[in-house]
Amino acid sequence: MEDTTNIYQGEYIPYINKWGKITNWLGVVLSFGPALVLAVFFDAMPTLSAIMTGFIGIAAAVGINWFVEPISYFPIIGTPGTYMAFISGNISNMRIPCAAVAQKVAGVEPGSEEASIISTLGMAVSIVVNIVVLAAGVILSNALLAKLPKSVFTALGFLLPALFGAIFAQFALRKLKMAPVALGIALLLTFMLNAGVFKFLPGRPSYVVTLGSVFGSIAIGVALYKRKLL
Repeated sequence: MEDTTNIYQGEYIPYINKWGKITNWLGVVLSFGPALVLAVFFDAMPTLSAIMTGFIGIAAAVGINWFVEPISYFPIIGTPGTYMAFISGNISNMRIPCAAVAQKVAGVEPGSEEASIISTLGMAVSIVVNIVVLAAGVILSNALLAKLPKSVFTALGFLLPALFGAIFAQFALRKLKMAPVALGIALLLTFMLNAGVFKFLPGRPSYVVTLGSVFGSIAIGVALYKRKLL
């Protein structure tokens, strides 16, 4: 076990950090590709004030997710999975479920080094499948969507909550004592959010539910573990 840990921390993680940083920074540069093409070849360059207005608008709407999502997802997917998730996208509705299912099938402990590797494999497969399905969907989507009844579109709106519910149930079976604690924190914070308790915070403070549930569950879990109640 010690040799495995040394390989993981001494060789695997440095390698992942090196190429993870390279690919993610490359992704950042390529994200500006269309804008650069418009600016260089078509002389369509917005003013600095327009750029800043757009950035502020985006930051106000989703900026908090730049901090909430990496913190929330890291305990499940680890360092390698974090690099992969944020370069490939579809994190909450595909990468996290695939990582969780892969860990469940492999029978590894969430948060462990083994879980980090298994979740990386699960996410890698999901990315390949996602690209294939997405390519087919782009080609065939118009013809297929036009034939789907309205009830199907309504049902698709429940897909993401169903995925999160399935993930919660999966991990709840592993830690039955922690399941009601995590669920209770999430429900309490949700009721408080809907009651306007957090309205003094910037933006729509739904991020309080995520952060509170994650760190609240971790804190209570650590306390219970130290008291040998878990």
